[in-house]
Amino acid sequence: MTTIERPTEQPTRGFAALAEKDRVAGQLYTDPEIYAEEMRKIFYRTWVWVAHESEIPEAGSFKTTQVGDQPVIITRDRKGNFNTLLNRCRHRGATVCDQRNGKANGFTCPYHNWSYTLDGRLRGIPYPDGYEGVVDKNDYPLQTLRTESYLGMIFATFNSEAEPLEDFLGDAKIWMDRFLKQSNGFPTKVLGVHKFRFHGNWKIQLENTTDGYHFPMVHKSWMASVDAETATMMSFMDDPNAVTHVLGNGHSVAIMAADHADLDIDDGHEEVQPRFQHLVDELVEAGETPERIRRYMRSMHGCGFNLNMFPNVAMSSSFFRILIPISVDVTEVWHMAIGMDGGPENINRERLRIHEHFQGPFGFGSPDDAEGWDRVQIGAGGNPNMPILVNRGENREYISDEGWPTSHVTDESGMRESYHMWKKMMTDD
Repeated sequence: MTTIERPTEQPTRGFAALAEKDRVAGQLYTDPEIYAEEMRKIFYRTWVWVAHESEIPEAGSFKTTQVGDQPVIITRDRKGNFNTLLNRCRHRGATVCDQRNGKANGFTCPYHNWSYTLDGRLRGIPYPDGYEGVVDKNDYPLQTLRTESYLGMIFATFNSEAEPLEDFLGDAKIWMDRFLKQSNGFPTKVLGVHKFRFHGNWKIQLENTTDGYHFPMVHKSWMASVDAETATMMSFMDDPNAVTHVLGNGHSVAIMAADHADLDIDDGHEEVQPRFQHLVDELVEAGETPERIRRYMRSMHGCGFNLNMFPNVAMSSSFFRILIPISVDVTEVWHMAIGMDGGPENINRERLRIHEHFQGPFGFGSPDDAEGWDRVQIGAGGNPNMPILVNRGENREYISDEGWPTSHVTDESGMRESYHMWKKMMTDD
């Protein structure tokens, strides 16, 4: 394996003044130089989510994505290990894989056919006589990023000196575990992915995941389209149990439906929504126990919170949300529907329909959000020196029993935590 090499870093600029506790400079959305520095200081230095294990289920499976603006391939090799490889041939720099996902024995550069194994070793060079005494294949593997996983979530980093992944995740691990309880004891699997781009900076989307304040205004058309039980579940504006916890390292969790924050806790009072009665009947006919059926129904909408993990992944109610920076004013978002690997397929199908209704390309949620994000980018460009406010709820923030700074779910505690981490990484060498 080659030594991990981070892209060249530039001298730190005066970024501290751009991110105050209660506001950030509008130019954080619009300045290409700041964006370039974010790639170096954040996306090349910390842990970035790249895949879920179910996406690369067996030896030879792979997917392509990006770490910051760097193209990478995530593979599962013959030993079952996960590898993150820079998608760049060591010969003349061409990408060696252009498929989104698939299965392969290795990768061959289409330009001059240099070929590589699933763990990145250089396997073959055509017409090797021209390289005798010039190239030792052991010296030219694909660049390999450090790769670790937790609960099936795979992260990679260019930084060989980064803290262990579990240390970086910190208290977010508690909520990752709770989030995956919606798989009801089965392994979690990705059911499908909806990808789209919006014309805005990546941090605009980063803010959105724990922004409960926008929900009843931006998503009122969705609220009007669902049954009364679902609408009541998401009516959290005046619910004192709907809070946001700051978890450290830029991570935060916004709890919208406290009764579903831990699916293992069931007071027995919640009734099954009438819209799901046909599923109950099918499960009864299939021989499922009443206890299992109730658990499936309670987890139909996922869990009752959005977990935001800095800098690029959220475990949001019933799906994964991935953000991929494309440029200072373009961001790609992946919404990944999840279900049970081995669980009842009628439940997985219904979860997909629910996902499509809100997050899908013809759903209510994604178009509404993207419209708002586009408007923020346009407005920020109008006067980049005017600050963006993230001060909602400062007056009522308190420390929870767990030691987490906490405020109402409509407050901007999660955003302040993200920018606290942004400031730390952009100014700390």
